[in-house]
Amino acid sequence: MQTVLVLLAMFLMLNLVVGMWRILRGPTTADLMLATQLFGTIAVAILLVLAEVSNQTNLLDVALIFALLSAVTAVAFVRRTDPKESNNHDID
Repeated sequence: MQTVLVLLAMFLMLNLVVGMWRILRGPTTADLMLATQLFGTIAVAILLVLAEVSNQTNLLDVALIFALLSAVTAVAFVRRTDPKESNNHDID
C-alpha cells in the first residue's frame, strides 16, 4: 500500500511541474490564479498522502492550513479583479 501512495505522491509532483509550465506560458492573470490554485490543491493532496505514508498527524494540520489559505487567496483574487467592484464608486 505504501508503494501505491508513494507513486501517487510522485504523480502529484509531476502535476506540479505541469502547473509550473502553465505559469510560465500563461498570458493572463486568470491563468496564473488557476495555476496557483492547482499548487494549493496539489500541496494539500501531497501532504495528505505523506501523512498517511509516514503516519504523522501533524501533516494533516498543515494540509488544513494550506486548504484555508488557498480558499482565502481565491476570494481575494475574485474581489480584486471583479469589474463590478471598481465601478461602484462612480455616481452620475
